[in-house]
Amino acid sequence: MDAPSPHTRFLHDVLPRIRSDVRMTGVAVAGSLAGGTPDEYSDVDLVVVVDDESFDAVMRERLALIASWAPLVAGFTGEHVGEPRLIVTLVGPPLLHVDFTFVRVRDFAERVDDPAVVWDRDGRLAEALAQRPPAAAPFDLQWIEDRFWIWVHYGATKLGRGELFEVVGFLAYLRETVLGPLAARRAGAAPRGVRHLETVAPDEARDLRATLCGHDRGDAGRALLAAVELYRRWRDDAGAVLDHHDEAEKLAVRYLHDVLGEAD
Repeated sequence: MDAPSPHTRFLHDVLPRIRSDVRMTGVAVAGSLAGGTPDEYSDVDLVVVVDDESFDAVMRERLALIASWAPLVAGFTGEHVGEPRLIVTLVGPPLLHVDFTFVRVRDFAERVDDPAVVWDRDGRLAEALAQRPPAAAPFDLQWIEDRFWIWVHYGATKLGRGELFEVVGFLAYLRETVLGPLAARRAGAAPRGVRHLETVAPDEARDLRATLCGHDRGDAGRALLAAVELYRRWRDDAGAVLDHHDEAEKLAVRYLHDVLGEAD
């Protein structure tokens, strides 16, 4: 596993300290380190595997444990991304972003991608991965179609009211939730919001620039219309069998145009 030198030094220092706790059964790395594509800006995504019977106790001690393993600068729990087992940290200096996810042995094989096991006390991690393949979350275009035109109306109401910061944030949400995943899918890459789009889907990333805007009502309206047109094109190009909400689409787009007419 190739890694930039700060990442390598961190792993070299932290692994013996984790191994010294008999409650820990293994460590794996995920993300770009596991995929072999890290750079100096990459996070370290560390999966710490804990004996099932010790898990609850370890969860109560996580921050103290991490501070004993690494030079902890700051850390917080991951409920904001729906992952309470996660501790997001900065360690250093030099500063390095490290995500520590604590999992039970029995849960280790539940994954969307294969991690790289860097320490396995008794072989259970390798065995678990061999017995259960990764299961990527399905990309549900119908889920998006069921919501998209309601979202468009919402964005138009914020534009009409002049809440331009809301519109700017809403457009970012559409890129993260809808357009970024569609762009990655078109390019044959895993849909992960807007992560790495400039690299994995450069043509689509160039098109997405039309959905950017400044704090200007006309510019924001243009960007909303661009988001609608990109969604229509990429949805239809996907070739998926969908229940199209044609009436909602027609009415929401008409409402957006009405708002834009008022803005003029």
